[in-house]
Amino acid sequence: MSRLVAVSNRVAAPKGGKSAGGLAVGILSALNRGGGVWFGWSGKTTDREPGDAKVSVSGGIEYVTVDLNKEDYDGYYNGFSNNSLWPLLHFLLGYFSFSRRQYSAYCRVNEFFARKLVTILERDDIIWVHDYHLFPLGTELRRAGVTQPIGFFLHVPFPSFDVLRVLPCYVDILRALASYDVVGFQTERDLWAFQDCLMQPEIRGGISSDGRVSVFQRSFKAQAFPIGIDVAECQLAARENLDNRQVLRLTKSLQQRKLIIGVDRLDYSKGLELRFRGYETLLENYPSVRGQVVYLQVAPPTRTGVRAYDAIRAGLESAAGNINGRYAEMDWMPIRYLNRGYSRELLMSIFRLAAVGLVTPIRDGMNLVAKEYVASQDPEDPGVPVLSTLCGAARELSDAVLVNPYDRRGVADGLQTAIEMPLEERRQRHRSMLQNLEANDIHAWSRRFVDSLTGCRAASA
Repeated sequence: MSRLVAVSNRVAAPKGGKSAGGLAVGILSALNRGGGVWFGWSGKTTDREPGDAKVSVSGGIEYVTVDLNKEDYDGYYNGFSNNSLWPLLHFLLGYFSFSRRQYSAYCRVNEFFARKLVTILERDDIIWVHDYHLFPLGTELRRAGVTQPIGFFLHVPFPSFDVLRVLPCYVDILRALASYDVVGFQTERDLWAFQDCLMQPEIRGGISSDGRVSVFQRSFKAQAFPIGIDVAECQLAARENLDNRQVLRLTKSLQQRKLIIGVDRLDYSKGLELRFRGYETLLENYPSVRGQVVYLQVAPPTRTGVRAYDAIRAGLESAAGNINGRYAEMDWMPIRYLNRGYSRELLMSIFRLAAVGLVTPIRDGMNLVAKEYVASQDPEDPGVPVLSTLCGAARELSDAVLVNPYDRRGVADGLQTAIEMPLEERRQRHRSMLQNLEANDIHAWSRRFVDSLTGCRAASA
């Protein structure tokens, strides 16, 4: 049986504390099926040349991590990955910048990853590379003589050609993706955008009737594999943590008011200040909800010390203060804004308490919070997700209340619709959404991708 080797920027080695996020849950789902290796950065940097990889084993999974040179890490991660690729892939060019020095560091780190990874590979391995930090890794592995099947999955959106070509090295990125045997995307829309890029006159790619792509003297499969969640695990966590001390305190503090919940990393792609203003418009246009609802936004910090993210935090604090200052009463605070993280288990129970799940990113590859909110609900009295049309999850959760996050009035109207929705309609919508989540859960996602990648070996045998 082939061994699966998963590769990502960061390895979530087993430890206590907060639960793993979407990418980590997906990788662990694939590795738990039959064991394997998870390879990536250790989270540590050094001023010198990094040493050998470190290996630990837990639950049948081998965790292999490497340190990175500090200067290279800054250019690779804080630089090109976050200054160039992240805003570009999320269509947010106002945050985009490009530096040849940072791009060179990005390429060096990918070459370093390949050099270290090759030393642990076995002949029958299949290799699954994750996300935009590692676009060039397939090319570097091929240069090192790797002939095993290599797949790549992009967890974020893929942009249109007119956006992609803003990046001076966009042809290099497309050529790098052609080094893989299977390239996976979150949605059909992302797949179409990728295919359109390859069909441009300067690229001259071809797409066969079975979806195979031929370009840069390579042929490979490109396909949509929408990532899911562990539905049963979310449901169990939601039920089992209802007696958690923090959950009980929150329930008591609500005093029978309806809870609107938002949980997002502190990132400009999440559209949090727009969301706050949409909620403010709800209070303006629907006075009857004042004092009857509480909006709780959990937004743990990310990329601390980066100017753009410091500005987001300041903007949210100001917006929350303005709204509370305008509408709060002696016994009611309209917004509770928490700039720190909580365990996933705790959040599942808070989701179950919430009458509305407010998930309105201005661009997202999928957004698993929306799916976790739906899965965590009590089917007899479910809450309603208010969901951005600009995230991948909107395709599967079409029975959510769908809104455009840029439309403050539309977000307010969507919130009011969710708040007032009759019980039977809520139950019907929840049943429909839950069926979709169960049919396309995290296990189905990892199985489909790995099976597709394994099929590449069978086809070439």
